[in-house]
Amino acid sequence: MSFRKIDVDAYDEDVLHESELYEPDPRDPAQVLSDTKQQQVAVRSSLNKGDITGALNIALDSPPYGPGVEEAKNLALQTVVSVLNSTKATDIPNVLRSLAQNEQDTLMKYIYKGMGMPGWGDVSGSVLLGWHEKLTEVAGTGCIVRVMTDRRTV
Repeated sequence: MSFRKIDVDAYDEDVLHESELYEPDPRDPAQVLSDTKQQQVAVRSSLNKGDITGALNIALDSPPYGPGVEEAKNLALQTVVSVLNSTKATDIPNVLRSLAQNEQDTLMKYIYKGMGMPGWGDVSGSVLLGWHEKLTEVAGTGCIVRVMTDRRTV
């Protein structure tokens, strides 16, 4: 049975490593967390001014990707969800139309991440489903396909 303890992938030169799938974030984890905290402050400021679109643009700008940044990823999710929760349902389509395609894709990643965390914080399933429906109407099903095939997770 000792043959089962051998990692055959260690001897295979064609093994695909996660680091080869996408460009890693050039920032170190501490810098990523610091940037995410600054984004959260800027988002709160925009929300206090009633600028939902601006707040969402800030929240979706340079999301934390890669290994070792889980705290920043959770903070970024909280920030995006705070924007989603504070948006009136009638304003959602206009906000979504103002986003660029890559921002729409990033938002869809956050929506799916929020859906995958039931009972987590202030994530409301009905809010996320509402945003998902509106985002799919605006961005099309291509947005879903791009998110599902992208190796970079938020």
